[in-house]
Amino acid sequence: MGELNQYILEKSKELNIDICGFTDSLPLYNLEEYLLYREKNNVKTEFEEKDINKRIDPRLTMDNCKSIIVLGLSYNIDYDEKPDYLLRGKLSKSSWGIDYHLVLRKKIESLVEEIKKKIDFQYKYFVDTGPLIDRELGRKSGIGYYGKNCSIINKEYGSFIFLGYILTNLNLDISKEAESECGDCNLCINACPTGALEEPYKLNPKRCISYLTQTKSNIPITLREKMGMKIYGCDTCQLVCPKNKGIKKSNHEEFIPILTKGYMNLEELLTISNKEFKRKYGTMAGSWRGKSILKRNAIIALGNMKRTENIQLLVNLLKDESPEIREYSEWAIVNIFLTISQKSI
Repeated sequence: MGELNQYILEKSKELNIDICGFTDSLPLYNLEEYLLYREKNNVKTEFEEKDINKRIDPRLTMDNCKSIIVLGLSYNIDYDEKPDYLLRGKLSKSSWGIDYHLVLRKKIESLVEEIKKKIDFQYKYFVDTGPLIDRELGRKSGIGYYGKNCSIINKEYGSFIFLGYILTNLNLDISKEAESECGDCNLCINACPTGALEEPYKLNPKRCISYLTQTKSNIPITLREKMGMKIYGCDTCQLVCPKNKGIKKSNHEEFIPILTKGYMNLEELLTISNKEFKRKYGTMAGSWRGKSILKRNAIIALGNMKRTENIQLLVNLLKDESPEIREYSEWAIVNIFLTISQKSI
């Protein structure tokens, strides 16, 4: 590997960036057919770039792009303290601590400045905000291989990693791609609560709980019950993955959930104002969708708890100004009463 590559690797380590890889700027033609399939079968989400060409061709984002630096940051924090309130809605590890967009973006900006000390170059960087498929860039750059749950798995850090990338006009040596180590294991597929993992390496995102907790679209009743107590994101397929056992844990203190302890108070979410929500929770990744979406998810969680003592909290919402909130509250109340009637039979 060339001198400039080694320099970038060394600087990334100094900046406490866990993983660094390099790939070319050739279009990701191998994914074009799959993207067209998703579009045709209405399993494309509203969070994606609509133009498929932009999703696969780096040069449509930066016309003089020659190589791409891909970076990975582990967020696999060991933390098991629970808050003292009882009505707990669960947050994915991806929303623990400070918003990872801010954390990784700051590290990328610092890395860019270090590279500038060595060579003048042009660049564009993204953290989950660019049009390109960052997981495919992660695979091509040797950051990791695709697990059957479609997550990128790194040998040292497992799959709890955030990805970011820098498009550059630099001529960098390309990293070796990682080879899959999933073998015959299907634990993630079997564990998925909604069957979103339809087969190995094939995810229906519109059934994925992580998507359901973020979409503004109506959530089908059959899927609401599968969401359990999750109000933002879902870690199930990663938690059962053997490749996440015995690996390096994250040392990034920014991701320690000091404020939330990995949960949110469901009762608080029903009444907190938008202003107070932003003030208190605005620095966590899950806040980007706004209070209303998390309030809806809290209602679903209360319905899934199936405790009669929670009914009054939901009754108060039947006069909410939002028709969506009223509809979800009604569903949650009915769900609780159905459980009561079934137990009495």
